[in-house]
Amino acid sequence: MNTKQDNIIRTDYAEIMQKSYIDYAMSVIISRALPDVRDGLKPVQRRTLYDMYELGIRYDRPYRKCARIVGDTMGKYHPHGDSSIYDALVVMAQEFKKGRTLVDGHGNFGSIEGDGAAAMRYTEARLEKLTQEVFLEDLDKNVVDFMPNFDETEKEPVVLPVRIPNILVNGADGIAVGMATSIPPHNLGEVVDAVKAYMKNNDISTRGLMRYLKGPDFPTGGIVVNKDDLVKIYESGTGKLRIRGRVEIEKLKGGRQQLVITEIPYTMIGANIGKFLNDIATLVETKKTTDIVDISNQSSKEGIRIVLELKRDADVENLTNMLYKKTRLEDTFGVNMLAVADGRPETLGLKQIIAHHVDFVFEVNSRKYTTLLAKEQEKREIQEGLIKACDVIDLIIEILRGSKSRDQVKKCLTDGITEGIKFKTKTSEKAAKTLKFTEKQAAAILDMRLYKLIGLEIDALMKEHEETMKNIAAYEDILNNYDSMAAVIMGELDQIKKEYGSKRKTSIENAEEAVYEEKKMEETEVSFLMDRFGYMRLIDKNAYERNKDAAHAESRYVFTCMNTDKICIFTDTGKLHTVKAEDIPLVRFRDKGVPADNLGNYDSTSEQILYVAPLSQVEASTVLFVTENGMCKLVKGEEFRASKRTIVSTKLAEDDRLVFVGAADEMDQVVFQSEKGYFLRILKTEISVTKKNALGVRGMKLTGEDRIHHAYLLESRQEYAIEYHDKPYVLNKVKLAKRDTKGVKPRV
Repeated sequence: MNTKQDNIIRTDYAEIMQKSYIDYAMSVIISRALPDVRDGLKPVQRRTLYDMYELGIRYDRPYRKCARIVGDTMGKYHPHGDSSIYDALVVMAQEFKKGRTLVDGHGNFGSIEGDGAAAMRYTEARLEKLTQEVFLEDLDKNVVDFMPNFDETEKEPVVLPVRIPNILVNGADGIAVGMATSIPPHNLGEVVDAVKAYMKNNDISTRGLMRYLKGPDFPTGGIVVNKDDLVKIYESGTGKLRIRGRVEIEKLKGGRQQLVITEIPYTMIGANIGKFLNDIATLVETKKTTDIVDISNQSSKEGIRIVLELKRDADVENLTNMLYKKTRLEDTFGVNMLAVADGRPETLGLKQIIAHHVDFVFEVNSRKYTTLLAKEQEKREIQEGLIKACDVIDLIIEILRGSKSRDQVKKCLTDGITEGIKFKTKTSEKAAKTLKFTEKQAAAILDMRLYKLIGLEIDALMKEHEETMKNIAAYEDILNNYDSMAAVIMGELDQIKKEYGSKRKTSIENAEEAVYEEKKMEETEVSFLMDRFGYMRLIDKNAYERNKDAAHAESRYVFTCMNTDKICIFTDTGKLHTVKAEDIPLVRFRDKGVPADNLGNYDSTSEQILYVAPLSQVEASTVLFVTENGMCKLVKGEEFRASKRTIVSTKLAEDDRLVFVGAADEMDQVVFQSEKGYFLRILKTEISVTKKNALGVRGMKLTGEDRIHHAYLLESRQEYAIEYHDKPYVLNKVKLAKRDTKGVKPRV
């Protein structure tokens, strides 16, 4: 007896999770994120281009709405959401991202400065001529395999029959599971020359190929400045390119000059242009340079033009080097030439990519000319049948007249069966029995029209037959001779280069490391102010003296420091964040300043500031730490000297946090206040001086759910009062006791 329990498969949960995740990862790697080395396209790109081809949206026909293209692609081939398809379509139309655009966009397809494309219902597109002629031609000649789509109602190509190494021409980028690809674009003409060089000599080295393919050619231009590293990068398929923008010097009236950035690094496209302008503005605001008078972005459809107006006698070379070092005007492009080859992801060098492409092109052409040869052989068979029929046309007419059905005539033409056919003479019947036309020839004869018997038509048939025989000979030569096939492929490559080639945009050279002399900051005394919202600012010392009362009334922390100092920010999580004083804006007294979050690693959403002081003062003092659970310790300030922007200032128990941090050198007593209203006053000498990574000692004994609310440092000769239950309470009057006791609760 079968039960439902018989169908239960017992297996380990970890095993199922592992298998499921591996399946998911491979799906992302092969079917979504990585390009195929043969056509250089990801599945979404391939499907979009094929759908446009199927819809007949050719380069010489009207544009069609992108929404139609996206919807059709999603419904037939790519069921992963419309945004992924439209994003892929937009990128294929953006000339600042691709070496050669594959889609001709009409409408707002975004800008180099990071503006997004308009919604798909507004934009239109069609195939580029290059895409149609180089990527999609010959699909009707059985050159690539087709596979069922996701619901097996349509067929889609496994790969497109691309005749150039598109993975090099347009590059690729994508993030899969556990791996990523980043391939720079290259110049089409140089790529074609490199492919031809490989075809002529399969043993050519990577260095040999690079005599033709000089290096990356970014659509944004720029300068690759590490030429000597390129051979190693192209041999291994991984490495880093250093790219610089192109800077020109223009002279103005009055002996002044301006720097004009006419080309940017490829990595700067998008929002990074705005960040670049902000970085320059920050350099000016923080007085890192005083040579720049004005910044303007004059970029347009004609190209990039960022103008930096300089003051008279500016050190142009030093300023240019500073821009290379301190901004993204010089940037790195990480190369990782990872692609799907033979069904699996593989990091490929330049020669391997070209080798894969050449093998693919030979396979495509072999299938193409096999298909063409079969068609020509079929034409030859029919033509020979028609020529032979012209010689015995009288007999064929006699057979037609004497037959009762088409099948009777066909059997007579193919097998010489004359039963049931009336002939005028025995001679005709005897001749009919010798006929041996093929099935296709017989069908062609029966479909032949009478006007084909005109002399001129017969001559045309003979010439057509001669042409067919020439084609057959040519196709057989191509299929049977490597050199002939190679000559055809190279001829096509030459034609592609002639029609679609363009001049190189990116320069390749070796440049020295950008070195600039940073002007030493003039050391001056400034006043630091931080309000209760965490906004920091520096003001001139004279401005502070004029507004001293307002500064202390409106600010939580006020102190004087040198502009070369660092500011220490201690928080309740036990972290110490340091900010260079020179990074804090020097402003007028009434200006707001900037949040501490913007200048360091401090996070106002998860941390609370307990103490702020200049590093020079902290280093010269001893710092008291008190935690919510009653732990306390003293730490020498020199322990907080560190190069990192954020360090751990004290060790905390898992469920503990700081409630007080302060400089304790000039104080001799400590008062603890608990949440339940207990006060404990002890001598500072009872608290141990420890390292910052120690937990410390217990300062106050807490009962039940009680916690330390605050701590106070006192100088015994000075009276210190706080407000407690809306009344003043003098802390010096709290009974002096020993550490680790409960303390007293004042009467209210």
